[in-house]
Amino acid sequence: MADAHTGAGLAAGPGAASADLVIGPDGLGRPRWAASDELMRAYYDTEWGMPVRDETGLFERLSLEAFQSGLSWATILRKRPAFREVFAGFDPDAVAAFDESDVERLLGDARIIRNRAKILATIGNARATVELRAEGGLVDFIWSHRPAQTPAPTSYAEIPTTSPESIALSKALKKRGFRFVGPTTMFALMEAVGIVDTHLVGSHRRGTSGVWA
Repeated sequence: MADAHTGAGLAAGPGAASADLVIGPDGLGRPRWAASDELMRAYYDTEWGMPVRDETGLFERLSLEAFQSGLSWATILRKRPAFREVFAGFDPDAVAAFDESDVERLLGDARIIRNRAKILATIGNARATVELRAEGGLVDFIWSHRPAQTPAPTSYAEIPTTSPESIALSKALKKRGFRFVGPTTMFALMEAVGIVDTHLVGSHRRGTSGVWA
């Protein structure tokens, strides 16, 4: 995944440190995947790695990470407005109530990723999210897997694709009925929502989340 936002995608990129961080015309350092495409740059500058601590926001990120599997993150970003529309703004209660007619509606909508398994997983994950409220909710559940330390990569090659915490989170979510939540996908989620900071050292976003000093 050459333009993925995840550690998995970054690790597949060029390994030379000098090629991994790009200084833009604005003088700011960004990873190569965020340096050229305007949409990806805006996502990197304003959203990726910033804390997400609301249920709807985390459910959306969890869902989009699942849909991204095997695809580029740029594809998901371009389709995100349509995803939000057809999945009721990723409101877990609304998605949990989807039935077979909704599945067929989604499979017929060319604006999103028409993968039955991922669509069914999203609906199932919404129901699991609602049930998880009895244990304190999705937000506390996911954030409880924050590690004691965060990576400090200087190159793509130093960015992990999984961690003990992402493995534990994957297992815990699967136990509660979630699907498409493998360790690599969960590490990508943890990167995206600020639980770990894998911004390259030298990036203008390094340390800006407020989660890590």
